[in-house]
Amino acid sequence: MFGKSIGGSVDLLIVGLGNPDKKYENTRHNCGWLAVDHLADKLGCRVNRIKFKSFTGECRIGGRRALLMKPTTYMNNSGHAVVEAMNFYKLKPENVIVILDDVSLDVGKMRIRRSGSDGGQKGMRSIIYLSGSDAFPRIKIGIGAKPNPDWDLADWVLSRFSSDEFRI
Repeated sequence: MFGKSIGGSVDLLIVGLGNPDKKYENTRHNCGWLAVDHLADKLGCRVNRIKFKSFTGECRIGGRRALLMKPTTYMNNSGHAVVEAMNFYKLKPENVIVILDDVSLDVGKMRIRRSGSDGGQKGMRSIIYLSGSDAFPRIKIGIGAKPNPDWDLADWVLSRFSSDEFRI
């Protein structure tokens, strides 16, 4: 029953962090959106409805009802969309999986955490601050460190992956 609207409540949210403008497509900072798109494709789910200030799609994962979300609030305000959905479905942080970029990991490497600090990632910071909890499971996807210490971090995370990196 993948890809069909499931109606009613959901058991979990899977949130990919990113930015909505076309200019941010395929940038390092949007790897959360890219991951949700990949997951949706694998599940036969379309993430094309507008709900909770996000692009959303409903599907089943392992028998559980899930809402895939790509907040359109811009990275630094991701908490507004996530908390709105959490409140609507009465979900605990433990039932919200956040997928985000991490400059401390090599491109394509992943680290999964049950909870923790924002690690300097402003989208995660917004979610933690507005929800009042850091108990969110998260999947950090490596986007690589700045190739030069003099580079501005914002310029680095908003840069596009090379074609070789994108294949990873």
